[in-house]
Amino acid sequence: MSDQQISIKDKVKEEFVKCATDPVYFMKKYYMIQHPQRGRMLFNLYPFQEKVLRLFQANKFTVINKSRQLGISTLVSAYSLWLMLFQRDKNVLVIATTQATAKNMVTKVRFAYQNLPNWLKIPATEDNRLSLRLNNGSQIKAVSAAGDAARSEAVTLLIIDEAAFIDRIEEIFTSAQQTLATGGGAIALSTPNGVGNWFHQTYTKAQKKENSFLPISLPWTVHPERDQNWRDQQDKDLGVRNAAQECDCDFVTSGNTVIPPDVLNWYETNTLKEPIERRGLDKGYWIWEYPDPRKFYTIVADVARGDGADFSAFQVFEMETITQVAEYKSQPGTREYAQILLSAAMEYNNALLVIENASIGWDVVQSVVESGYQNVHYSYRTEIGMDFQKYLDKYQTTNSALVPGFSTTSRTKPLVIAKMRDLVENKFVNIRSLRLLEELRVFVWKNDSGVAMNGYNDDLVMSFAIGMYLRDTSLRYKTEADNLLRNSLSNFTKTDSGFSLYNANSNFNSNPWQMNIPNQNGGDVEDLRWLL
Repeated sequence: MSDQQISIKDKVKEEFVKCATDPVYFMKKYYMIQHPQRGRMLFNLYPFQEKVLRLFQANKFTVINKSRQLGISTLVSAYSLWLMLFQRDKNVLVIATTQATAKNMVTKVRFAYQNLPNWLKIPATEDNRLSLRLNNGSQIKAVSAAGDAARSEAVTLLIIDEAAFIDRIEEIFTSAQQTLATGGGAIALSTPNGVGNWFHQTYTKAQKKENSFLPISLPWTVHPERDQNWRDQQDKDLGVRNAAQECDCDFVTSGNTVIPPDVLNWYETNTLKEPIERRGLDKGYWIWEYPDPRKFYTIVADVARGDGADFSAFQVFEMETITQVAEYKSQPGTREYAQILLSAAMEYNNALLVIENASIGWDVVQSVVESGYQNVHYSYRTEIGMDFQKYLDKYQTTNSALVPGFSTTSRTKPLVIAKMRDLVENKFVNIRSLRLLEELRVFVWKNDSGVAMNGYNDDLVMSFAIGMYLRDTSLRYKTEADNLLRNSLSNFTKTDSGFSLYNANSNFNSNPWQMNIPNQNGGDVEDLRWLL
């Protein structure tokens, strides 16, 4: 062997060792990427990317709250290939919202692998769109998000891409725990998507050192090629809310919540109050205002399904000012819940009682109706859902066009949520409850409907929303009743033979609340406003 051959062999060996010991050196000199504007080029890391890479090496679990287009997915893919090339039997699993999204990271790894010099390549035993396996036992594979996505895998490194947008990610991470517990690690990366989801919880717990993850925040300002002009342009291109999500790493202003986060922040600052009383064994009944005999109240109740996963809840509103005066959330039996509702309704001036009547809610409705309570909301039979219609046909003997309770159906739910959103966003409502506000923060759009995020409840939100929807109807009925009473009083006068209907020739005082009724002293009129 010639001296030149020995020299080349030694140089290759030296270069191999440099790459194996320093991933930054490997990436800058040999990791090829496809830049969207600049085409094929080496991955010349920015200083902030080098720092993040060092954190990958030093910590098994990292959670990255990042701005868009920082090259972090590319960095993670490069780190994955470095592990595969220079360590045996490394199993990298990429999970994302869809298989196509997860495949993007594998595509980056495959592209870089194919452009390596031959002396760096380890022969591949499997190379396709979703996986790359080397004959040293290392591999990377892409899968779509599913509850058992990582259950059967002996995972060395779990990569969860766009973690804030994956449904039921809690199940995925739980299923991966057994394999990760043997020495594996995880990198969860995403732009924020509101609060309350797994990504937000994991990141905030990491900040408090309540889990094994290292939190890394990468707002748009870390990128050396971006300035305020770039950020201002994002507001114009994406809209203020989307730009906050994509650029600022701000959980609160991001997300797809039904009520915008800035509106909820306003309520938290301006209208929330501590209850003046908490009742019940579990203190689940919160009161902010005691009943005023001069005011009209409505109670809207949502009934738990009965499987222990959700709660029965009701809201008490003073309807003229749309003020939340009391709130209940607990898990009583249906008959007990009916008695609690009746007690609250009678306390609040025989309030209009609105009970969601679907499924097990009908048992509560029946109990209330059988009690003889008169001020119950009724819906038209044509408004109820088909499943409930079949139930009524089986158990209700009358053919009345009206059905006690309120039915949340595919037709009424969008109207209910739209009315709530309109009143809340325009700040016409006085929200007192922190519990309600917390539910609103995780009440999101999904398939064009409002639902609670996975792992959360919307019992308070739905009773609140139904109240907002019925508010106009309830007040209109009350106003009409008051007007009828006023008109009736206005049309009577005192005659020698008693009261008679008022007519144009009657001697009636100009004040409609005063009738010509002599008192014991004679001549004076009596004010009858107390009748109302």
